[in-house]
Amino acid sequence: MTAPARYRAACDYLSVAQIYLRDNVLLREPLRPEHLKPRPLGHWGTCPGLNLVYSGLNGLVRRTGQRTLLVTGPGHGAPAVHANLWLEGTHADVDPALSPDGRGLAELVRRFSWPGGFPSHLSPEVPGVIHEGGELGYALATAFGAALDDPELLVACVVGDGEAETGPTAASWHCPRFLDPATGGRVLPILHLNGYKIASPTVYGTMPDEQLTAYFTGCGWSPRIVDVAAADDPDAAWASALDGAWADRDAERPPMLVLRSPKGMGAPDTDPGGTPLAGTFHAHQVPLEHAADDPAELAALEHWLRSYRPEELFGADGSPAGDLTALAPEGDLRLGSVPQANGGRLRRDLPLPPLEKFAVGLGTEVSATATAGEWLAELMRATERRRDFRVVCPDELESNNLGALLSATSRAFTGETGEYAEHLAAGGRVMEVLSEHLCQGWLQGYLLTGRHGLFPCYEAFVSIVDGMVNQYAKFLKMSGEVPWRAPVASLNYLLTSDGWRQEHNGYSHQGPGFINAMLTKKEGVARVYLPPDANTLLVTLRDCLASTGLINVVVAGKQSGPQWLDLDAAERHCRAGAGVWEWACTGDPGRPDVVLACAGTTPTVETLAAVTLLRERAPALRVRVVNVVDLLTLAPSRRHPHGMDEREFAACFGTGVPVVFAFHGYPSAVHEVLHGRPRPNRFHVHGYLEEGTTTTPLDLLADNRMSRYDLAAAAVRHAAGWSSAGGAVAQGLLRTRKELVARAYADGADPPEFTEWRWSQCSS
Repeated sequence: MTAPARYRAACDYLSVAQIYLRDNVLLREPLRPEHLKPRPLGHWGTCPGLNLVYSGLNGLVRRTGQRTLLVTGPGHGAPAVHANLWLEGTHADVDPALSPDGRGLAELVRRFSWPGGFPSHLSPEVPGVIHEGGELGYALATAFGAALDDPELLVACVVGDGEAETGPTAASWHCPRFLDPATGGRVLPILHLNGYKIASPTVYGTMPDEQLTAYFTGCGWSPRIVDVAAADDPDAAWASALDGAWADRDAERPPMLVLRSPKGMGAPDTDPGGTPLAGTFHAHQVPLEHAADDPAELAALEHWLRSYRPEELFGADGSPAGDLTALAPEGDLRLGSVPQANGGRLRRDLPLPPLEKFAVGLGTEVSATATAGEWLAELMRATERRRDFRVVCPDELESNNLGALLSATSRAFTGETGEYAEHLAAGGRVMEVLSEHLCQGWLQGYLLTGRHGLFPCYEAFVSIVDGMVNQYAKFLKMSGEVPWRAPVASLNYLLTSDGWRQEHNGYSHQGPGFINAMLTKKEGVARVYLPPDANTLLVTLRDCLASTGLINVVVAGKQSGPQWLDLDAAERHCRAGAGVWEWACTGDPGRPDVVLACAGTTPTVETLAAVTLLRERAPALRVRVVNVVDLLTLAPSRRHPHGMDEREFAACFGTGVPVVFAFHGYPSAVHEVLHGRPRPNRFHVHGYLEEGTTTTPLDLLADNRMSRYDLAAAAVRHAAGWSSAGGAVAQGLLRTRKELVARAYADGADPPEFTEWRWSQCSS
C-alpha cells in the first residue's frame, strides 16, 4: 500500500475500533465478546469518506503551507476525526492521556461513546472543532462565517449528502456572493456523496453527474466530481482534485468538490444473515450491532478489523508507524491545531465608543434603535482596520431604524446587481440576506474564530433559528467546561419590530416566544434584557458586546418613545437589573398597597400611563413602580448568577404586597423565572396572550389585557385594602377602555386620549 493508503487504513481501523471495542484494541489476541462495548454507538457510514478527506487535506497543507480549518457537517463521523487527531498528535497536546502509543490508543478507543468520555458526535471537547454537526444544515454557513475577514485562511467544509437536503444548506450555496475575496479567506465545500441517509437514498446521491454539475454551476460554483470507487488510486485522485481546487481558488467561479464514495466503504459486503452492508444505508450507523451476542457477527467484526492489518500499522508498543505520522502537517498547521478553531485566544476586546456622545436627554422622544444605530456606526468605524466586528441581519436593518450603520459601511455583496441598488460593496461589513439561518451560521463561525458581532432581527422571526441557537447554547456550555478552550465573544441578538408594534402587519408578526426559548438554557449561558428606552439600550448593548461566552437577547422598540432615564441613571439601573422608580411612585413607596412592575418598552409606557390613571381615579392608592431591565434578576440568586438576593428582591417587590406585572412577552416566562421565590402567587402577570390581528395599538393591547386601563384596573382590584372600593374604580377604567376601542373601530385610528398621552416627570 502507498503511504496515504496506509494512513487511511489506520484511520479506518481506529474508527471501527472506537465504535466497537473497549479492550484488545490492537487485536493482539482473538476477539471475544468481553472486548466489546456494551452499547456500540457511532456512525460508521461517513467515517471512511471523512478519513479520505482529512488525509487529502493533510497532503494539501504540507504541499502548500496553507492554514486550513476543517468544518465537518456530518458530526456523527466523530470517530474519523478522533482517529486523525490522535495520529497527528493534537489529542495528546491538549490531553497527555491520549499519547501516541498503546496506552493513549487504548484510552482513545475506550473513551468514545463511553460515560465520561467523548460523545458520539463532534463537540467542544474535540480539538479543531467549531461545529458539532448535530442538527444538520449549518456547516457551510458556519464555514463562510469563519472565512470572513481572514484572508490567510482556507476553510474546508464537508457537507453530507443527507445534510444537503436541508433548507439552510440550500441557501448556503449562495454564500460566495457575500464573501469579499480581497478581505476574506476561501471556502472549499466538499459534498460527501455516499448515497444514503439513515434509511433511504439521498436526493443528491440519486442525481447523475450532469445534473449535479448543472445545479452547482447555476449556484455560481465550479464543481468537480471525484468518484473514488472508479479510481485506480483513490488517494491520488483525491489529491489531484484538491490541488486543482487550490490552483483555482481565486477563480471567478469558486471551486467545489463532489466526493462520490460508497457508504461505509471497507465494511463487510453483507452481514452473516445476508443483509447488504457496505454501499447501503445499513452501514449508516453500527453495521454489526449484535456482535457481542451473535458469534457469526463477532467473527465478521474480527475479520473486518483484521482486514486493515493493524499489526503493520502500529508498533509493538502501539505507536503508529513513522510513515503515518509523517503525513500530518506540523505544529499549528495541523487541522486540529489551527488557532482559529480555538478563537477565544485570538479575540481582542472591542474599542467600544463612550456613550456620552450618543446619550439622549430627558423629555425627548426618540427611537431607541435609531440612537443605538448611531453608536453602532461609530463602533463600525472604530473597527475598520481591525475588521473584527460585523452585523448580520435578514434584510431588516433600515426597517429597524439601524440605517445609520450604512454611513459607516456598506452591505456586503460581490454579485452583479444589474439594477438599482444602494449601499452595496464587496467589503461591506453589514450582511443582509433573507435567511435567518445564514445570518446565524455566519455569526457563529465569525465568533468562534475570534471576532465579534450583532444579529438584529424581527422578534417574531428570530424563532426560525431556535434549533441553531439550541445547538450553539450547548456548544458554549460545554466549551466552558473544557480547560483549554478560551471564551469567545458573546452571541448578541437585538430583537426589534416587536409584537406590540406589529399591529400594522398582523398576527403572524406577533410572537415573543424567543424569550421563553432562552429560559430553557443553562444559567451560565443565556441572558435576556428588556431596556425601556434609548439610554438603557445603549448601556445594555455596550455591556453585551463586551461580554464573552454568553447568548444575550436584547429586546427593544424601534418607534419613537419617551426617554425615562438619563445616562447616569441608566447605568445604575442596568447595573442593578431592576429597581424602584421612585419618581413614578404615588403615596409612600415604602408602604405600597400594590406594586406596578414592568419589563419592556411598551409595557413600561402602559404601566406609567396606568399610574397616571390611578392618580386621577384612586388618588389614595399607594403605588410602587418597579422596572425590570434584566429579566433574570427575578430568579432566586441560588438558581441564577444574575438573580437578586432576598433582601434586594424585597426592596423592589415587597414581601406580601400584590404585584401587577406588565411583561413584554408571554406571562409564563415571568412565572418560570419567579419559580422558587416566596409567595409567587401574589404576582399577577399581564403579557401577550396570543391574541392579535391587523388593528390599532390600543386594540392589540386591550385584546391581550395589557392596556393601561387593564393594568390600572388590576391594580385596584388586587391592592391591599381595596377589595370594595377597587371594584367600582376598575369597572370605570374598563368602561373607558371599551369606549376608546369602539372609537378606534369607528375612526380607523386610536383616539388622542391614548396617542397623545405623555409622562411629565422622569429620573435624573
